[in-house]
Amino acid sequence: MSRSSLVGAPLWRRALQRFTASESDLAARDALAESARQGGVPCGQLANRSRACVCGTLRSVTARPRGGVPAVEAELFDGSGTVSLVWLGRRRIAGVEPGRRLKASGLVAEDDGQRVIFNPVYELICPDGA
Repeated sequence: MSRSSLVGAPLWRRALQRFTASESDLAARDALAESARQGGVPCGQLANRSRACVCGTLRSVTARPRGGVPAVEAELFDGSGTVSLVWLGRRRIAGVEPGRRLKASGLVAEDDGQRVIFNPVYELICPDGA
């Protein structure tokens, strides 16, 4: 095998993966790249009891009480995993809705085996071209 064919193999392999990957895999890869571009730590790498900044798309937003206190709970997806964002004492937050891109930071905790950030500082991200 010639040296030139070895050099091109990784590029060829990446191109083949893009053609054979499912749409959801490609979307997750793009979401992860966009999260990194915005300065977010991948949700799949969040460490418990550490401060982190995450960036992704809100999959769901619900208003449900926690311990008798009103709360807004949102699931943020960045391509590598999810993290729950919980704002205590709120019933609604303008602009926080499913499908919206958001950047949030705060202390990562674990609640029933799931990563969660309570009362995160957040920034709504405008869609490209807006």
